[in-house]
Amino acid sequence: MTSVTTRTTVRRPRAPETLSYVTGAVLVAAGLFHLVVFFVDGGPWNGPVSWRKPVTFGLSFGLTLIALAWVTSYLRIGDRARTALLGLFAADCVLEVAGITVQAWRGVPSHFNRETPFDSTVATALAVGGVLLVVILTTFAVASFRHRPDGGPGMALALRTGFAMLLIALATGAAMIAYGVVITGTDGQQAAYHSTEALKPLHGVSLHAILVLPVLARLFSHRVVVAASAAYVTAVAGAGVWALLQL
Repeated sequence: MTSVTTRTTVRRPRAPETLSYVTGAVLVAAGLFHLVVFFVDGGPWNGPVSWRKPVTFGLSFGLTLIALAWVTSYLRIGDRARTALLGLFAADCVLEVAGITVQAWRGVPSHFNRETPFDSTVATALAVGGVLLVVILTTFAVASFRHRPDGGPGMALALRTGFAMLLIALATGAAMIAYGVVITGTDGQQAAYHSTEALKPLHGVSLHAILVLPVLARLFSHRVVVAASAAYVTAVAGAGVWALLQL
């Protein structure tokens, strides 16, 4: 009886979850706002200096934060640890989106940019934030595999597959940054921005499985989750092969 009560309590929206939901919604709104700015102001959609970055970063970080606030309630992880990790993750999401957005409004690149002390500070903050993202999300991913998540076999499969895909997205993002830093030192910023193009599809495909698959698990049967998970694995594998062929 105690176990059931604990599981029910974990799923109630509490202060950390509510704060994450609100923060995530603000980040999504910021992304949509910059989509309007893009249509009004124009300019290129791709490239190191464009409105695409605050749009995609706002939407991606906002949706991921909302997803994590929900799906981690199914993980068998201590309340204090989950609260601390969600709080750090929310703050890190704000940091990443804010850094990208500030540089977009200044009309300068955000990553690999060491032109001025301020640019260097922003680039360093984004890099440190990226490391923190890896630590937090890896901790949640490990928790999903150490103990079977609550919510039935469909949700357990959805969470484990989603977190595995998310780890691939993190590894790809880290590889893009590391490779870009090396290229910046040898061939300059422009070459660095173009050098990571091949990895972007892999990063994008694997990023939001942690949101899509648990939603399917809540709405449909276990068979649907199995099929969707297999489709995600196939898509990620295909994007990975394509990236290897392009590098």
